[in-house]
Amino acid sequence: MKIAFVTTEAVPFAKAGGLADVAGSLPKALQMLNCDVKVFMPKYPTIDEWRFELHYCWEIGELPIRVGGVTYSVHVFKGFLPNSKVEIYFIDCPHYFNRQLIYTSDKDEDERFILFSKAVIENCQRLRWTPDVFHCNDWPTGLLPIYIKDNYNWDMMFRRSAIVFTIHNIEYQGIFQPNVLSKAELQPNLFYAGGPLEFHGNVSLLKAGIVYADIINTVSETYAREILTHEYGAGLEKILNTRKNDFFGVLNGADYDTWDPETDKHIPFNFTKRKLSPKQKNKKSLLTQLHLPFDKNIPLIGLISRLANQKGFDIFADASKELMKLDAQWVILGAGEPRYENLIRSMTYAFPNKVASYLGFNNELAHLIEAGADMFLMPSRYEPCGLNQIYSLKYGTVPIVRKTGGLADTVQDWHEFEYLGFETGTGFAFNEYTSNAIIATVQRALEVFKDQKTWKKIQKNGMKRDFSWDASAKKYYDLYKMAIDKRKEIQN
Repeated sequence: MKIAFVTTEAVPFAKAGGLADVAGSLPKALQMLNCDVKVFMPKYPTIDEWRFELHYCWEIGELPIRVGGVTYSVHVFKGFLPNSKVEIYFIDCPHYFNRQLIYTSDKDEDERFILFSKAVIENCQRLRWTPDVFHCNDWPTGLLPIYIKDNYNWDMMFRRSAIVFTIHNIEYQGIFQPNVLSKAELQPNLFYAGGPLEFHGNVSLLKAGIVYADIINTVSETYAREILTHEYGAGLEKILNTRKNDFFGVLNGADYDTWDPETDKHIPFNFTKRKLSPKQKNKKSLLTQLHLPFDKNIPLIGLISRLANQKGFDIFADASKELMKLDAQWVILGAGEPRYENLIRSMTYAFPNKVASYLGFNNELAHLIEAGADMFLMPSRYEPCGLNQIYSLKYGTVPIVRKTGGLADTVQDWHEFEYLGFETGTGFAFNEYTSNAIIATVQRALEVFKDQKTWKKIQKNGMKRDFSWDASAKKYYDLYKMAIDKRKEIQN
C-alpha cells in the first residue's frame, strides 16, 4: 500500500505540537507493515540541510505553483526519517515558508498552505508515484481532498487515491475570509450558507477536510465521542455527526525508542519494572539539580505542559493555594500564558523548598522529570490524546488526570477499579472540571503513596501497559483499507 503522509511538522525537523510526534513515528511503524510511505512537509529555515543530510531533488526540478493568480517557484529537498528508510520530501518556497514560526498570524497564512497542498500533489505527479491513500493532517491540509477530487481530477493517476483526514485538535480550524476560494482557484459556488466550506460567514479549511475526506479520524476514541457533542465540537459537531459512520478514534502511540527508562540516554540511572530502585536515584538527582531537599517519604509531583486553559491551568490556579498546603513537592516545566507563568514564578518564590520550575522547554529536564517524579499531573479541560501520561506510565510515574479524551483511554483510576474488585488501576482520575476535584484527587494519590506496597503495584501496572505505535499503525492500516474500498465504490 502506498501512503502519502502530508503534515506541516514532524520530529525531529520541526515541532509545534503533538502532530510532529505522530508524523515522526507513525510512518516508520507503517513501513514495518510493508507500506510504501512518503512524508511531505514544508521546508522551514530552521531545518538544517547538512545536519539532516537533505539533497535537492533534481528528478522533480522546479514546480511552478499558482496561488491567487501569482506563480511561485517551488523546489523540493529529500531526506529520510531518522533510523528508517521512510523518504521525506520538503516543499521549499522561501516566499511562504521562510518564517520563524510554523503557524503564523500573517495575512497570507491561507496562501502558504494552498501552495503546500498543490505542491504535494504536483510532487507526486513528477515522481510518477500514485498514492493509494493521501493521509492529511489538520486544517493546513484541508484543501488537499478537494484538489484531488476536483481541481486535479483530470489526472487519472489519482482516480482511485483515497483520503484519510486526521483531526489532532478540533479547536484549530483554519478559518479565513471567503476570498480564500479565489486564491485557491476553487469554484465560487462551493461557498454558500451551510455549504461544505462555509463556517459562520467565513471558510474553514478543517471543515473542508471533514467534508471531502473518505475517512476521518481523531487521536483517541474518547475524544472522537466528545467532539460529536456541543461541549467539545467547537461548532463542527453537526457536520461531524453527518459523517459519523466514517469517523473513528485511533489512539496515538508513544515512541519507546526515545521514551523508555531502560534505555533513556537523558537520565542518569536506567531502570525497569523488575528493578525499580534506581528511580529513587533519579528523584534525588532531579531534586539536587532543582535545589530542593530530598526525602523519599515526600512525593514529588511533576507537571510538563503548555501553560494554558486547555491544559487545566485555570482550575490549577484556583487550587494552587490548597495544593501548597499538602505534604508534597512540585516540579513544573512549561511556558504559555503570562498570567500562568507569573503564577508559577510566585509559587516558586513563595515555597522554595516545595516548588521548582523551568519556564520554557528543556528536553533533558523533561526526561528527568518523568524518571524522577513520583506522580504526574494533567488536569486538562480537553486532551485529544496526550503523550505525557503515556510516558509517565512507562516510567512508573503515577499519572493524576482529568478523565477526558486520551487521558480517559490510557489511565485507569486505582480506586474505581479496586471498588470493582480489580487491582489493575494505573493512576488517579477525576471527572469534574473543578479545582476541588484536583485537590481531592491529589489527596487520594498522596494517601495511597503512604502504602508503598500498593504504590509499587500501581507503578508496575502502568509500566506493563503497551502504547507503542505497533497497535495504532495496524488500526490506521485498517482505516486506509476502508478508505480505499469506499473510494472504489464511488468510482464504480
